[in-house]
Amino acid sequence: MTWIAPEVERTQTLKVAGERDALESWLHHHRDTLLTKCAGLTAEQLKTASVEPSNLTLLGLVRHMAEVERWWFRIRFGAQDLPTLYCPPESPDGDFDDVAEADAEKDFAVFREEVKLADAAAAGRDLDETFRYIRRGEEIEIDLRWVYIHMIEEYARHNGHADLIRERVDGITGA
Repeated sequence: MTWIAPEVERTQTLKVAGERDALESWLHHHRDTLLTKCAGLTAEQLKTASVEPSNLTLLGLVRHMAEVERWWFRIRFGAQDLPTLYCPPESPDGDFDDVAEADAEKDFAVFREEVKLADAAAAGRDLDETFRYIRRGEEIEIDLRWVYIHMIEEYARHNGHADLIRERVDGITGA
Protein backbone atom coordinates (compact mmCIF):
# COMPACT_ATOMS: atom_id res chain seq x y z
CA MET A 1 0.00 0.00 0.00
CA THR A 2 1.28 3.46 -0.89
CA TRP A 3 1.80 5.83 2.03
CA ILE A 4 0.04 9.19 1.70
CA ALA A 5 0.84 12.24 3.84
CA PRO A 6 -2.08 12.59 6.25
CA GLU A 7 -4.59 15.42 6.35
CA VAL A 8 -3.97 17.92 9.13
CA GLU A 9 -6.37 20.13 11.02
CA ARG A 10 -4.49 23.39 11.24
CA THR A 11 -4.27 25.10 14.63
CA GLN A 12 -5.97 28.48 14.55
CA THR A 13 -4.04 31.42 15.91
CA LEU A 14 -5.30 33.16 19.00
CA LYS A 15 -6.63 36.61 18.23
CA VAL A 16 -6.36 37.88 21.82
CA ALA A 17 -3.71 36.31 24.02
CA GLY A 18 -0.79 36.88 26.30
CA GLU A 19 2.69 36.82 24.82
CA ARG A 20 3.47 33.15 25.48
CA ASP A 21 0.10 31.87 24.27
CA ALA A 22 0.33 34.04 21.14
CA LEU A 23 3.83 32.79 20.29
CA GLU A 24 2.84 29.17 20.85
CA SER A 25 -0.35 29.47 18.78
CA TRP A 26 1.50 31.03 15.83
CA LEU A 27 4.24 28.40 15.99
CA HIS A 28 1.70 25.55 16.08
CA HIS A 29 -0.20 27.17 13.21
CA HIS A 30 2.93 27.32 11.06
CA ARG A 31 3.94 23.76 11.95
CA ASP A 32 0.50 22.57 10.87
CA THR A 33 0.65 24.72 7.73
CA LEU A 34 3.76 22.89 6.54
CA LEU A 35 2.05 19.54 7.03
CA THR A 36 -1.08 20.87 5.31
CA LYS A 37 1.03 21.69 2.24
CA CYS A 38 2.07 18.03 2.15
CA ALA A 39 -1.32 16.42 2.88
CA GLY A 40 -2.59 13.95 0.30
CA LEU A 41 0.72 13.49 -1.49
CA THR A 42 2.62 10.25 -1.94
CA ALA A 43 6.20 9.82 -0.80
CA GLU A 44 7.37 10.21 -4.39
CA GLN A 45 5.44 13.44 -4.83
CA LEU A 46 6.95 14.76 -1.59
CA LYS A 47 10.38 14.11 -3.12
CA THR A 48 9.61 16.13 -6.27
CA ALA A 49 11.97 19.09 -6.61
CA SER A 50 10.54 22.54 -7.17
CA VAL A 51 12.39 23.56 -10.32
CA GLU A 52 15.86 22.95 -11.71
CA PRO A 53 18.52 23.45 -10.52
CA SER A 54 16.98 23.57 -7.00
CA ASN A 55 16.69 20.32 -5.09
CA LEU A 56 14.13 21.81 -2.67
CA THR A 57 11.31 19.36 -1.93
CA LEU A 58 8.41 19.18 0.48
CA LEU A 59 10.01 16.19 2.19
CA GLY A 60 13.26 18.12 2.46
CA LEU A 61 11.39 20.96 4.16
CA VAL A 62 9.79 18.56 6.66
CA ARG A 63 13.20 17.02 7.40
CA HIS A 64 14.81 20.47 7.68
CA MET A 65 12.19 21.74 10.11
CA ALA A 66 12.54 18.61 12.27
CA GLU A 67 16.27 19.36 12.36
CA VAL A 68 15.65 23.02 13.22
CA GLU A 69 13.16 22.15 15.98
CA ARG A 70 15.76 19.85 17.52
CA TRP A 71 18.58 22.39 17.09
CA TRP A 72 16.93 25.42 18.68
CA PHE A 73 14.68 23.97 21.37
CA ARG A 74 16.55 20.88 22.49
CA ILE A 75 20.22 21.28 21.61
CA ARG A 76 20.61 25.04 22.08
CA PHE A 77 17.93 26.09 24.57
CA GLY A 78 17.60 22.76 26.38
CA ALA A 79 21.36 22.07 26.37
CA GLN A 80 20.72 18.45 25.37
CA ASP A 81 23.68 16.61 23.88
CA LEU A 82 22.08 15.21 20.73
CA PRO A 83 23.30 14.39 17.25
CA THR A 84 21.76 16.01 14.20
CA LEU A 85 18.98 14.07 12.52
CA TYR A 86 19.92 14.39 8.86
CA CYS A 87 23.00 16.62 8.68
CA PRO A 88 26.19 14.78 9.68
CA PRO A 89 29.51 16.51 8.93
CA GLU A 90 29.88 14.62 5.65
CA SER A 91 26.45 15.85 4.49
CA PRO A 92 25.78 19.21 6.18
CA ASP A 93 22.67 19.78 4.03
CA GLY A 94 21.50 16.18 4.22
CA ASP A 95 18.03 17.24 5.29
CA PHE A 96 17.55 18.67 1.79
CA ASP A 97 20.14 16.74 -0.23
CA ASP A 98 19.51 13.15 0.86
CA VAL A 99 15.79 12.68 0.21
CA ALA A 100 15.96 10.30 -2.76
CA GLU A 101 16.22 7.23 -0.54
CA ALA A 102 14.45 8.76 2.47
CA ASP A 103 11.43 7.11 4.08
CA ALA A 104 8.76 9.83 4.03
CA GLU A 105 6.46 8.10 6.52
CA LYS A 106 9.34 7.75 8.99
CA ASP A 107 10.47 11.34 8.42
CA PHE A 108 6.96 12.65 9.12
CA ALA A 109 6.92 10.65 12.36
CA VAL A 110 10.33 12.10 13.27
CA PHE A 111 9.01 15.60 12.59
CA ARG A 112 5.98 15.07 14.83
CA GLU A 113 8.17 13.64 17.59
CA GLU A 114 10.63 16.53 17.39
CA VAL A 115 7.74 18.99 17.69
CA LYS A 116 6.53 17.21 20.84
CA LEU A 117 10.03 17.15 22.30
CA ALA A 118 10.61 20.81 21.40
CA ASP A 119 7.39 21.76 23.17
CA ALA A 120 8.46 19.72 26.19
CA ALA A 121 11.87 21.43 26.27
CA ALA A 122 10.19 24.85 26.43
CA ALA A 123 7.28 23.91 28.71
CA GLY A 124 7.23 25.84 31.94
CA ARG A 125 10.34 27.81 31.00
CA ASP A 126 10.35 31.59 31.13
CA LEU A 127 10.55 33.48 27.84
CA ASP A 128 13.31 35.60 29.40
CA GLU A 129 15.47 32.53 30.10
CA THR A 130 18.69 32.72 28.10
CA PHE A 131 21.43 30.48 26.79
CA ARG A 132 24.79 31.19 25.25
CA TYR A 133 26.54 29.68 22.30
CA ILE A 134 29.32 30.43 19.87
CA ARG A 135 28.27 31.55 16.40
CA ARG A 136 30.93 32.38 13.83
CA GLY A 137 33.50 32.81 16.58
CA GLU A 138 31.36 35.14 18.68
CA GLU A 139 29.61 34.19 21.90
CA ILE A 140 26.02 35.36 21.83
CA GLU A 141 23.18 35.26 24.32
CA ILE A 142 19.65 34.42 23.19
CA ASP A 143 16.40 34.14 25.11
CA LEU A 144 13.58 31.66 24.62
CA ARG A 145 11.38 34.44 23.19
CA TRP A 146 13.89 34.87 20.35
CA VAL A 147 13.74 31.12 19.65
CA TYR A 148 9.95 31.26 19.27
CA ILE A 149 10.11 34.31 17.00
CA HIS A 150 12.90 32.78 14.93
CA MET A 151 10.98 29.51 14.52
CA ILE A 152 7.84 31.37 13.43
CA GLU A 153 9.78 33.30 10.78
CA GLU A 154 11.64 30.15 9.69
CA TYR A 155 8.36 28.30 9.16
CA ALA A 156 6.76 31.31 7.45
CA ARG A 157 9.63 31.51 4.96
CA HIS A 158 9.65 27.79 4.25
CA ASN A 159 5.86 27.60 4.07
CA GLY A 160 6.15 30.07 1.19
CA HIS A 161 8.54 27.66 -0.48
CA ALA A 162 6.10 24.83 0.25
CA ASP A 163 3.30 26.76 -1.51
CA LEU A 164 5.34 26.94 -4.70
CA ILE A 165 6.50 23.33 -4.54
CA ARG A 166 2.97 22.06 -3.94
CA GLU A 167 1.70 24.04 -6.91
CA ARG A 168 4.48 22.50 -9.02
CA VAL A 169 3.60 18.97 -7.87
CA ASP A 170 -0.15 18.96 -8.45
CA GLY A 171 -1.43 22.48 -9.06
CA ILE A 172 -2.91 22.92 -5.59
CA THR A 173 -2.58 26.45 -4.23
CA GLY A 174 -3.58 28.19 -1.03
CA ALA A 175 -4.59 26.50 2.22
